[in-house]
Amino acid sequence: MRSPEAPSLEGLVAEAQRVLAICNACRYCEGYCAVFPALERRLSFSEGDIHYLASLCHNCGSCLYACQYAPPHEFRLDFPRVMAEVRGATYRKYTWPGAFSGLFGRNGLAVGLAIIAALVLAFAFIAAYAGPERFVSAWSDAQGSFHALLPHDVMTGIFGIVFVAAVALLGVGFARFWRDMGEKGGELAAASAAEAAHDAFTLKYLDGGGIGCTYPDARPSYARRRFHHLTFYGFLLCFAATCVATIYYYGFGWKAPYPYLSLPVILGTLGGIGLLIGPPGLLWLKARRDPELADPRQGGMDVAFLVLLFLTGVTGLGLLAWRETAAMGTLLAIHLAMVLALFATMPYGKFVHAVYRFAALARFHLERRRPLDHTAE
Repeated sequence: MRSPEAPSLEGLVAEAQRVLAICNACRYCEGYCAVFPALERRLSFSEGDIHYLASLCHNCGSCLYACQYAPPHEFRLDFPRVMAEVRGATYRKYTWPGAFSGLFGRNGLAVGLAIIAALVLAFAFIAAYAGPERFVSAWSDAQGSFHALLPHDVMTGIFGIVFVAAVALLGVGFARFWRDMGEKGGELAAASAAEAAHDAFTLKYLDGGGIGCTYPDARPSYARRRFHHLTFYGFLLCFAATCVATIYYYGFGWKAPYPYLSLPVILGTLGGIGLLIGPPGLLWLKARRDPELADPRQGGMDVAFLVLLFLTGVTGLGLLAWRETAAMGTLLAIHLAMVLALFATMPYGKFVHAVYRFAALARFHLERRRPLDHTAE
């Protein structure tokens, strides 16, 4: 189903300015997260400020349930939803090339088509490269297992190109976002980057001020934080497994497949288990969350990304378990298709929130060291 049309950027900016002005006058929620200390440094809010504050918001919901001006009050202050809507506008604005910005509004469809295209390409390429008979045969680890069908250099070459392209596109968005926040390229100091990384890796602002997020409802809970950690670290462990395997191959000449108790396999297995638990847990929470916390137009994007991560994890574990059987060729094609679809859609899906959130956190730590100056407001 196609998401409703997103509101205009001008309308979102105006509504966000109204909401932020009221919050700045009240200041009841200043202890919940980094957003409120950041907004309190300002007397007015430019469009760049609004994109910055929206990406600094982790959508934990604590401010909504604490707010005396939340619906049905006449002010109808729904801070989390407004910030979520602005984040959607942020993704569209800083997408490059801009012609692809519409993919955020139809992300479920885009990811679905990417998966289908990747499956067709993976099956066709592996079958053509290895030959149909080799594709459906069992290969032992001693014979190379999945590398008997697709050599290491071919596999890393294809996926390396796609991954580097995705990172470059994300980098363009980061640079444009950083510039529009009023920061210069050289101001991303090591100290602020390290502090932002600490906040991101610990999910510091998913604790609702220390008692847990009011997510999926008004009761404080650490469930979202735990499932998010499983998802985040699951992805990182899988990526680390690939990096270690690359070092093994090119640095030491140790060829895959690696033993089950080797470091790449252990890292990949733990990462796969994280992706087996984390994304379904987050989907379960999203299905139960208060609708006032979210922008319904982004539901397809959230679900598509989590489903793709889950499929990447489960197909990777399946390939590991049956890598010496006749099912290996099919499992390899499916797993590589999931990874290819994940990399190809990274710059145009939910993954981008990590890029802008890191930039916002780094800016927050830079800004808090600066003296207050309202003379230019």
